[in-house]
Amino acid sequence: MTITRNSSLLERLQAHKEEGYLSLHMPGHKENTGLASYLNVLNADLDITELPGFDDLHDPEEVLARSMKKAAALWDVPKSWFQVNGSTGALLAAIRGATRRGDKILVARNCHKAIYHAMELCGLEPVFLLPPVEETFGLSGSITPEMVASALEAHPDVKLIVYPSPTYDGVLSDTAGICAVAHEKSIPVLVDEAHGAHLGLTDHFPPHAMAQGADMAVASLHKMLPSLTQTAILHATGRFLKIPQINRQTGIFQSSSPSYLLMASMDGCIRLLEEQKEELFAAWSRRLAEFDDLAKGLKHLRLPGHGGEAGASYPGIFGLDPAKIVISTRNSALNGVELMERLREDYKIELEMALDRYAVAMTGLGTDDTMPARLAQALLELDEKYGPAQEVAPLETLQELPPRKMSIEEAAMTEGGVDFLYDSMGKVCGEYIWAYPPGIPLITPGEVITPALVADVERLYRAGVKLIGTRGKPPYTTVAIEG
Repeated sequence: MTITRNSSLLERLQAHKEEGYLSLHMPGHKENTGLASYLNVLNADLDITELPGFDDLHDPEEVLARSMKKAAALWDVPKSWFQVNGSTGALLAAIRGATRRGDKILVARNCHKAIYHAMELCGLEPVFLLPPVEETFGLSGSITPEMVASALEAHPDVKLIVYPSPTYDGVLSDTAGICAVAHEKSIPVLVDEAHGAHLGLTDHFPPHAMAQGADMAVASLHKMLPSLTQTAILHATGRFLKIPQINRQTGIFQSSSPSYLLMASMDGCIRLLEEQKEELFAAWSRRLAEFDDLAKGLKHLRLPGHGGEAGASYPGIFGLDPAKIVISTRNSALNGVELMERLREDYKIELEMALDRYAVAMTGLGTDDTMPARLAQALLELDEKYGPAQEVAPLETLQELPPRKMSIEEAAMTEGGVDFLYDSMGKVCGEYIWAYPPGIPLITPGEVITPALVADVERLYRAGVKLIGTRGKPPYTTVAIEG
């Protein structure tokens, strides 16, 4: 195979394999796929280290540098970095690069746990924005420019604004409006766009955050586009933030030995989008429209923004990403977890996640032509089989934040004691408790364990939602600190 300047990273790896080099470098398998069967399945013969001709992610000058420039051009941004530690590492790098220890940041309460970990590691003081609860389906709604303006009025010393758009459930916020408010005060905006790598690349989906004025955005390539798990991209403008500082942090929060298989998948993804995005996105959009048409007959299960509600709007929600199919079970005899189980066991359909009141089906660029009929038929059959809910339960969602007694960092580092959760009310929580997925904390270290929080944990647990604590075993025990 002849290698040229424009050869992809994968082509270079394959050519290197064919040359028959004696491997006296990392990794330890030495490209010997005969050593063990799993190595062959994992294409370990293409797994190399930083060799001449393959570039260096931490000092890119050749094939990786060109690929990241192509990515920046695709999203029409000044600077993009490939990330091999997922959106998690990119968010940590972005937040650390934009703040200094002790800074105050304005952050949506429904952010992913990676952002909470960044606040803990960087010793930041959060000012939380609590999104409204959408009253029909119980989804966390959008962050609004008015909420941001009010918070900045009360906290003029905020140094950074962070929120997810789209959320795990596909809820979009008015990023253009938020950025207008923030930029009047020269405050940068970071959008957690982990679930939105597909946005704005064509007219089939809403615009992405950077096109609406965001200063930084983080997107997981693997969530919606054809790239290997753990691959992400970080975009930045350099408007209020120093590009060299962000670049430095990307090196801190990801491996100094990045996988060439991961990087080859990112390079391949960018090339595919360059060449075929219009055709591929049109087919994706067509499949979603076909599903909407087929699912219109649902009686009890509801699909916000899809099926018979395609194009509908909902109070508290600025917009919905059509790539996500949220299946509300509030009016059904099934709850979200039960629906997910039935689809898995009876139809071999695996959803992304489920909570008590809904489940989420996550489409992607790789979704094929079988999806619309297969998912719609399964939902129609389950809808008919299980029928309506005997009683539509009221929305019981935490409407106010627990009071804070300690900083996240201080509480997370305090020993505390393992207590029965119900006996811990009034004490300070020493850990995070969350449902995973989506990985949004119900309570963070330093906040007081309230009766409302305990009731919320109990409700989710009884519905079959998996709960995780960083040190205890919710809902039974938690790490509590005497207030």
